[in-house]
Amino acid sequence: MEHSNKNDSILKIALNLLGACIISGIIIGSLYTATNDIAVAKQEELKTASLQSMVADADEYKEIEGKEEWFAAMKDGQAIAYIVPAESRGYAGAIELLVAVTPDHKVMKYIIVESKETPGLGDKAKEEPFVNQFIGKGADELDPDEAVTKTNEKGKIQSIAGSTITTRAVTKAVYEAVEAVAAFDKGGH
Repeated sequence: MEHSNKNDSILKIALNLLGACIISGIIIGSLYTATNDIAVAKQEELKTASLQSMVADADEYKEIEGKEEWFAAMKDGQAIAYIVPAESRGYAGAIELLVAVTPDHKVMKYIIVESKETPGLGDKAKEEPFVNQFIGKGADELDPDEAVTKTNEKGKIQSIAGSTITTRAVTKAVYEAVEAVAAFDKGGH
């Protein structure tokens, strides 16, 4: 009799655990279903806000077919900029950017999406006046081997004090984005 009670209690425990797992699975599945649409909508909202911060004059942002995360910023049906991702290796790892490039292959703006550069030094690559040095420059003015300088030379990218590696990495990423847009425009997709 005692052996039967022991088996009954193990069976009851197993059934209770099974029931708890089933109920938990239903709850988790329901929550995922209910919140997934909200999360997707929020992600799209953040993407649109990010694109608008890059090219505020645009009235539409079209994904460029065949180019992952590339967008054409459109105004009145005309492309006024291309927004493209760029990446380069900085001092503390990869630096990921979004770069807005005009149809005549000049830098309109860039933002750093992700970076682990040193706070107070390399992270200054996100701030003015550093970012303003790139505006209006074409690829011929952005070659990282020639464009970066430690002194204030007209037409050059002045390095962030103590962060030459970061400066070169950002310059390289922006340069490559401009080159990619130029190649795309020439049919190099």
